[in-house]
Order: sequence, then structure tokens, then C-alpha cells
Amino acid sequence: MAITPGLEHTRKAIGWAARDTSGVLSPFNFTRRDTGEKDVAIKVLYSGICHTDLHNAKSEWGPSFYPLVPGHEIAGEVIEVGSKVEKLKVGDKVGVGCMVLSCRSCKSCDENLENYCPKMILTYGAKYVDGSITQGGYSDLVVVDEHFVISIPDGLPLEAAAPLLCAGITVYSPLIYFGLDKPDTHVGVVGLGGVGHMAVKFAKAFGAKVTVISTSPNKRKEAIEHLGADSFVVSREEDQMQAIKGTLDGIIDTVSAVHPLLPLLDLLKSHAKLVIVGVPDKPLELPIFPLLARKGVTGSSIGGIKETQEMIDFAVKHDIKPDIEIIPIDYVNKAMERLVKADVKYRFVIDIGNTLKSSS
Repeated sequence: MAITPGLEHTRKAIGWAARDTSGVLSPFNFTRRDTGEKDVAIKVLYSGICHTDLHNAKSEWGPSFYPLVPGHEIAGEVIEVGSKVEKLKVGDKVGVGCMVLSCRSCKSCDENLENYCPKMILTYGAKYVDGSITQGGYSDLVVVDEHFVISIPDGLPLEAAAPLLCAGITVYSPLIYFGLDKPDTHVGVVGLGGVGHMAVKFAKAFGAKVTVISTSPNKRKEAIEHLGADSFVVSREEDQMQAIKGTLDGIIDTVSAVHPLLPLLDLLKSHAKLVIVGVPDKPLELPIFPLLARKGVTGSSIGGIKETQEMIDFAVKHDIKPDIEIIPIDYVNKAMERLVKADVKYRFVIDIGNTLKSSS
């Protein structure tokens, strides 16, 4: 007999799920697996809303498994540990990001790059090793292999920690990997949303000079006075773009909509790279002539577990926190509508602990 999706196990859980490509979320009773010997059961207290959640809820990146409980920016408290768990205990404050398992034996895993493992399993909407479909953090409970659980130090509030587990590591990792974490570098940040504002904060904490590149002139004051960017350029103003042509050591492109790459490539020095971390739903056009000047276009996806922990610890040390708007779970559909319009500064975080049960 076929098992109803979401009811593969026996441990009761509640969450909010999308049932079809409308992406509309509603209360959903489902199940989680029992805590295995290397597993950690976590009471979810906060869950950030990522643009990825919206894309997946609507099957915009390919067919999604429904019912789908989104959420891969999870922060909460350990409520149970398996018999062979070594690094965590009941009561610890922890987080879970975009992945919950990898093969642990390939070259990427050996290099602490589980995020690039061919067998990496996403936190939600993916087939787990037991055949069930993973469900995310818009829920009261998650059960995760301890290796994929991040410790949250006391100096970082859980509601602030949640977005760091995707938006934070998404920019921290390429800044380090591409050498943009040095005081003598000039970094461009394209887009000033949930991911972009974190790129500004981390780059400034590394000591880099930061120029924000945006289509919205009204974000200039926010970028410079609030986030600490050194300069601001409106990408549609040719004179402003010409003024910084060939001056950037690298660009972190966080835009998730289709946009031209040629104007951005022109801003780079030779040998510099345009690093794409936003994911448009349609292909981007890649002009070849700028590449002949040894400029590169590349991408980056979150980070490994070791690097994610380092990012969290760095954020605590340098008092880096995302700008968030905390919402109740029953506001989530409205939040998704606002997210489409970029009407949030800069990350929605769902107060799961205080609002989920009363709303479902």
C-alpha cells in the first residue's frame, strides 16, 4: 500500500505546506522520523524565509514534491539526542541550513564542502535515504544528523541566527574563496535584498571597500548610512557606471531576476570575477568579449558545515546580524506576496515557537 506523502513516519509534527503550484501555504499535519543514534531532534523556534522557498513552493525551478513544507533557515533548541551523538546535548541552541545529509566520503565531503557533494540532500523537497521527502523549518520540529547541525553561540539571538544559515553563508563563502576578504579589495554588491545586505555587512567586516550596485536610487541612503557601504551606483545611470569601470576586484551578484551581465563585467578589473549567488528562473545572456580580458563569471552555493560554523562564529565576533522583520506563521502568505515585490528590509523570520500551534 502506498504511504501518503508526509506521513512516512510515526512522530507527529505540524507545519505549513504548499499543496500545489499556487504556492499558497496552509496548516499541515505530518510526521518526522524517530531520533536515530546520530540524530538530533530540534524544537524549531524561528525559520527565515528565503526567496528559494517561494520558487520551490510554486515549482518555478522544476517540479516540487507536494505537500511541501519550506524553510532552510532554521534556529531552535535541541530536545533529544541519539545514543551516539557527540557534540550536542539537550538544551543547546542550534541551527540547520540548506542541507541535511551528504555521502561523507567523496572528495567534496573530504574537503568540508558537503554542499557540493553529488549526493547532498536538501533540507526540504528532496528524497531522503529512507525514501521519504524532506520537509523544512516552517514546522515545529526537525530531526537532523548531528553533523549537519550548527551550534549557535549565546551572543547571537536565534531570530538573527536563522537567516545567516542561508543568506549569510551564501555571501561569506565566496568572499573568502575568491579573496575578497582583504582590506585592500574593492567589492561590488549587486542587489540590496536579503542576501545583498548580508554581503555588504560581511565585506565591510573584512575591511573591504564596498560599492552597492542597484536599480533603485532610493536605496542609496540606506546602503551608505545604515549598512555602511562606501558608495552607491545606480546601474541604469550610465555615467555612474562609467565612473567605476574597471575598478572592482570582484562582484557578488545577489539578484534573482533576469538582468544583463555586460554592464557588471565592465566594472571588473582584469582577472577579477563576477560571482553569481542569486538564481534567476531563466538563463542569463553571457557576453564573451569582456571574458577576453581574463574576467570571469562564476557562481557559489552556500558553504560546507565547517565554514558555516566559522561564519556564525565570525558574525558573533563582529556583531553581524541580518535586518529582520519577525512575523507570525499565519502571515506567511502575505510575506510571500511582499517578497515578490521586494517589500521587506531585509529578511522575514517566522516566529515558529510562539505562533505555529495557535495558528494551526
